Amino acid sequence: MITQKHILEVKNIKKHFQVGRPSIFGQDARRVHAVDGVNFHMYRGDVLALVGESGCGKTTLSMLLMGLEESTDGQIFFEGNDITRATRAERKRLSQRIQMVFQDPYESLNPTQSIEEIVSEPLVIHKLAKDPIERRLRVVNALEDSGLKPAADYLKRYPHELSGGQRQRVVIASALVLEPVLLVADEPVSMLDVSIRAEIINLLADLRRKRELTVIFITHDLGTVGYFADRVAVMYLGRIVEIGNTLDVLKNPKHPYTKALLSVIPVPNPRLRKKREILQGETPNPINIPTGCRFHPRCPVAIEACKISDPAFIEVERAHDAACLLLVK
Repeated sequence: MITQKHILEVKNIKKHFQVGRPSIFGQDARRVHAVDGVNFHMYRGDVLALVGESGCGKTTLSMLLMGLEESTDGQIFFEGNDITRATRAERKRLSQRIQMVFQDPYESLNPTQSIEEIVSEPLVIHKLAKDPIERRLRVVNALEDSGLKPAADYLKRYPHELSGGQRQRVVIASALVLEPVLLVADEPVSMLDVSIRAEIINLLADLRRKRELTVIFITHDLGTVGYFADRVAVMYLGRIVEIGNTLDVLKNPKHPYTKALLSVIPVPNPRLRKKREILQGETPNPINIPTGCRFHPRCPVAIEACKISDPAFIEVERAHDAACLLLVK
């Protein structure tokens, strides 16, 4: 029997940022626990939505996957190879297989370059498609796959001549031109008009099918992932607190934090509106992580044991896990 192998496997990955210098009295320097023990895996063609409030560690995790930050601990395996401590040369080769779409399409594009120059630049850096005709063909294919048709109308234009949605499509095209297998999309629609967001999400869904892309879709909005992601991972204060198939998590959330996030999503029918669970207080300082369950200071159903015991993941349903003491039977 042939089993499908993971294209990406993240094992207990951590990233702690040092704040200041060690004390003269021998005390260690304080550390920001940006990512603090994250585990998940993905198969080829999967779409995983990584959801959580600002500051929960989503973007730092994406930087670790891209090799833009070095992990403090843990391992990252891509296509069966440990890439946690990849060399610069290895990272350059990996960047042909793993590409990232950043949040801000206005800052991601060089205003002095034409669209053709922007999209062809990765090919030049990686010394691919040296023949000008082949290079232009790959640029045209990437632009048209990104929804900019006909591509000839955009090649000689500059970023300031495009709308926000068109700019984001150019950003996506510049990632696609290297024909990656894993795309990390960090809040790719958060700076776009609401009317354009669905178009970009639909585009990513089409690319996933057409190119068999594996996609990590990072967002703070659970409402955008319902028909796009296969699975959802909910992050809080550097950790994943719930992960499972999208419908399972959205229809039957198990962690109190996930329930609170879902309760504030607007619904068209007022009769179907759920009671809102507004979390009290601010997210704790990632330098001073609370003891026990790190969500307990804000949890509406916390018990005394939550202040002491750090909950492990429990499989509440098939392929649906959550970390909460109240789930222990």
